[in-house]
Amino acid sequence: MTKSKHNVTIKGTKDGLVFYLDATCSLDDLLAELKEKVENSHQQILTGPVISVTVHAGMRYLSPEQETQVIDILRQRGNLVIKSVQSDVITKEQALQDKLASRVHIHTKTVRSGQIIRHEGDLLLLGDVNPGGLLLCTGNVFVLGSLRGMAHAGCEGNRECIIAARRMIPTQLRIAGVTSLPSNEWGDVETSMEFAFLLDGRMAIESISRLHKVRPALGQLSLMK
Repeated sequence: MTKSKHNVTIKGTKDGLVFYLDATCSLDDLLAELKEKVENSHQQILTGPVISVTVHAGMRYLSPEQETQVIDILRQRGNLVIKSVQSDVITKEQALQDKLASRVHIHTKTVRSGQIIRHEGDLLLLGDVNPGGLLLCTGNVFVLGSLRGMAHAGCEGNRECIIAARRMIPTQLRIAGVTSLPSNEWGDVETSMEFAFLLDGRMAIESISRLHKVRPALGQLSLMK
């Protein structure tokens, strides 16, 4: 019986060749057909001058090791230059990062005394919070400046939220329903960026370098790196 379905389809474009990989067959069958086409068939398009190749895996997830297997087979042809390996599938970590990043609102002005900034989701402030100013949001608070005023994260009750600042010298911090007044740890001394979070129901403070350990999901946010 003749096989009608191809696990690997090669198409030429103005930018080079595109290898489309079937998402339903086994990986062994896929690699076997890819190797067969690279070594024995399609000689007219797989020989000659250097040509750019894009691999499109569609709804198939390729691990880094599997991606390397595909690339190694293609590199048997010295004229094939692998431009990229694309997939319509994203990892759980990527999906979580995209979800977090989409919720971040950026505010670029200093929050002055008597001013209140409210936001639903996460808030990134590119500026300072002066004494008497207040940041109030349902998500996390990130201040890339001095936090001298007040900040309330997780104002609707989310105890997993954090408050981070380049310079942490607040008049008051609040996460969900837990309030913390200034601590001796928050002096008027320039330090590395810190963040406050709830630990066993009490406010704790750590260097931002430990964010990935305390809140792994938040540690994936590229804007904090």
